[in-house]
Amino acid sequence: MSDLRVAIAGFGLAGEVFHAPLVAATDGLKVAAVTTSDPARAARARAVYPGVAVAADAEELLRAVSGIGLLVVATPNRLHVQVARAALARRIPVVMDKPIAPGVAAAADLVDAFATARVPFTVFQNRRWDGDFLTIRDVVATGELGEVTRFESRYERFRPLRAGAWRERGDPAEGGGLLLDLGPHLVDQARILFGPPLRVYAEIDARRPGAQVDDDVFVALEHAGSVRSHLWMSTVAPLGGRSMRVSGTRAGIETPGLDPQEPQLVAGLRPGDPGWGEGEPARFVDADGERTLPIRRGAYERFYAGVRDALRDGTPMPVDPRDGVAALQIIAAARESARTGAVVDMERDQGAG
Repeated sequence: MSDLRVAIAGFGLAGEVFHAPLVAATDGLKVAAVTTSDPARAARARAVYPGVAVAADAEELLRAVSGIGLLVVATPNRLHVQVARAALARRIPVVMDKPIAPGVAAAADLVDAFATARVPFTVFQNRRWDGDFLTIRDVVATGELGEVTRFESRYERFRPLRAGAWRERGDPAEGGGLLLDLGPHLVDQARILFGPPLRVYAEIDARRPGAQVDDDVFVALEHAGSVRSHLWMSTVAPLGGRSMRVSGTRAGIETPGLDPQEPQLVAGLRPGDPGWGEGEPARFVDADGERTLPIRRGAYERFYAGVRDALRDGTPMPVDPRDGVAALQIIAAARESARTGAVVDMERDQGAG
């Protein structure tokens, strides 16, 4: 059976570092085309993926390149819906980089359009396959923590303002800011672990001098059973880092450090290489004391393997796109909470924002 030809709209950080290498590492998939107007990126694409077609934009790609079986949308957020709808008009399945759209309504309408047309659509929630998250999920499922009281997740960095970058622009249509960048991941992980939140509270700030978009964010979610998720995202945290912690009535677990797959992809490693996805051990503490637990190996490659199987065998896509809409609803509620200083009741105000 011939490989499925995959086109990647957008060959910036997401397209070049994440999507293209993972597509190429998946049996049955082939990077057939990319879009970029940057000559250096185009040259790198041709060097790494021999025979790849390069187009200036998605419309040119879809018009000029035949036989595309899957389009990956890795463009700036403002173009997500436009590019996906161009693919839908040609009945081409889509992998959408998160977020689906800058706003809830546009995302929900897009998901509904693909579902009505029965064209496969999914969202690249790759951090469902972070090794630390896989480990946390396993431990929570065993019940050995007892009744879970709190989930804490931090993704904090120290980065200067990147003047001119689209993520730094204040126009809401751009879909910039930290909450739309990291929030879809942290919110999605909390939802998977403990279900949809009943109430949402948030503090959202622009701290760096000259910042037009949020760069320092705290979101609190209250789930059923009184489980609370506390989520931190920041680019103004000199002592920050990545960690997850779950506390229960019998035990707790903490996973320190960033999942290694992103820096490994940046460094040129690929799934299957020695050390791929191997993270730092976790701390587990209960009444008997403290011990270390090995972290499960991260597995971003499972996303595109799932996409391949869905397109060839009709199995479900690896991520239900309605989960992406649900995350945006929570993010909209977080914005409403930060604006008003009040807790948003999701059952009462599902359409907040």
